[in-house]
Amino acid sequence: MAPSTGTVHPVRYLALFGVLVVALYALVFFTGDKSATPKLGIDLQGGTRVTLTARTPDGSAPSQDSLKQAQEIIETRVNGLGVSGSEVVVDGDNLVITVPGDDSAQARSLGQTARLYIRPVTGSIDVATRDASRTATPETPAAETPATGAPAPEAPTDGTQTPQNRPFLAQDPTTPEATPAPETTTPAPTGDASSDGTDEGDAAAAEIAAARALRQSSDPTVQQQAVANLDCSVADPLRGNDDPTLPLVACSQDGLNIYLLGPSIIDGQEIADASSVFNSQQSRHEISLSFKTSGSNTWAEFTSANIGKQAAFTLDSKVVSAPTIQGATPAGSATSITGSFTADSAKELANTLKYGSLPLSFAASEAETVSATLGLASLQAALIAGAVGLVLVLLYCLVYYRMLGVLTALSLILSGVMVYAIMVLLGRYIGFTLDLAGMAGLIIGIGMTADSFVVFFERIKDEMREGRSFRSAVPRGWARARRTILSGNAVSFIAAAVLYVLAVGQVRGFAFTLGLTTILDVIVVFLVTWPLVSMASRSAFWSKPSVNGLGAVQEVARERKVAAAASAKETRA
Repeated sequence: MAPSTGTVHPVRYLALFGVLVVALYALVFFTGDKSATPKLGIDLQGGTRVTLTARTPDGSAPSQDSLKQAQEIIETRVNGLGVSGSEVVVDGDNLVITVPGDDSAQARSLGQTARLYIRPVTGSIDVATRDASRTATPETPAAETPATGAPAPEAPTDGTQTPQNRPFLAQDPTTPEATPAPETTTPAPTGDASSDGTDEGDAAAAEIAAARALRQSSDPTVQQQAVANLDCSVADPLRGNDDPTLPLVACSQDGLNIYLLGPSIIDGQEIADASSVFNSQQSRHEISLSFKTSGSNTWAEFTSANIGKQAAFTLDSKVVSAPTIQGATPAGSATSITGSFTADSAKELANTLKYGSLPLSFAASEAETVSATLGLASLQAALIAGAVGLVLVLLYCLVYYRMLGVLTALSLILSGVMVYAIMVLLGRYIGFTLDLAGMAGLIIGIGMTADSFVVFFERIKDEMREGRSFRSAVPRGWARARRTILSGNAVSFIAAAVLYVLAVGQVRGFAFTLGLTTILDVIVVFLVTWPLVSMASRSAFWSKPSVNGLGAVQEVARERKVAAAASAKETRA
């Protein structure tokens, strides 16, 4: 049974909707980059393309299975919700990543191998101290480098600084001397690989092998040489290809320190979950890690046995964080990676670790700008289509429902105001990009919202045909209409959810916006349309048949009443 009109408080519903709109636009203008423009997809605004070339340790061509796996992981990293509009495709032995906008750093970061290992720290030195020591005593560049558990002999040197990873390019990995090999068949990493018939894959393999020989040797003398000559300012040829079973000489991520690390104790594959958090006590952003059972037990045993010592978190052969163990971490407890993180970089690293490391390491090409596949003409066409659809809906409502069509127009306008704010915020916080498929979902949402209005108004007509006044018909018509509206929107939302789960690419964006507009339809009808119609039913002006367009319905009600009275008289006669 419909509630009495005394229990309806339309102003409260409208006030609640107003609070929601104000809150949304407060987030738009006072949080993040404060831009009030939604992000557009590649098809509308263009983007940035980066080609990733696979680097294998033996120089062989990567398998298609490895490339497919890498493609899936990168897609999950950048497009976990399926609404960012980014594209990752396999092109021969390469992966081509295209992201909306002109942020080439984002596209490059997606190719990060993200091989995380936890290694014990056996020694460390800051680069400035090493360089100062080498300048003061060039004959003993590594004398100041501490290496726990190993002597610090003078590193072999000829008095000049040898370029990074070059001393052992042609030598056996276990040879500690830095004697150059005058005649070798191994191409120099900086040379032209094609000049002697060697392809880029062989050159990369030789570069990786040379780096391993120098920086992953178990010989203390070679380790000291690696510390003395490691240049943290250049690209790391070992990136993502270090052997976790061997020691490692590695730079810190900021390039200010060099660490001598032991073999890995925990592989990044043991990570069960990763999330970015803000440590309010230390006023810094961190990555919180939780391990799987085996990794958690290993970490608990290691921390209890190494209190006061350092453990390094290495990501793609660089030390992200090397905290001192303050106490034992119980099995099953989370641990944190600390460092010079911003909110965005912490979130990006957590997302990368959460979805796993790539099976291959990649070298990125220079970023290139990609023009919009459809462009502004398509955007304008979509906007025109939406405007035409909206105008047709409003004309229909005005012709068929008279002044009630004005309430429909007001509801649609307020719905559009809310949708726009949500589009901006989704682009800011989850990377949602509005492409042509998404705009199609929004336009369809206009029709769905109008459909809810039609259901409501027709229920009001049904009640008035039964002989009720406009004022009494509104609450009773609403009580019947809201069930139909909720049922219809529930079916639409389920369809959008199934499509979102099963679809890929831009179809997911369409399903996302369709589901979003379905939810907003319910909010607008309940918080705007119903309160406005309820207020109109109490107005003498809006109750006039010439204004609300319900005169014909009232005439039908009178005819039915007369017919019923005549039938009753005949029955009594």
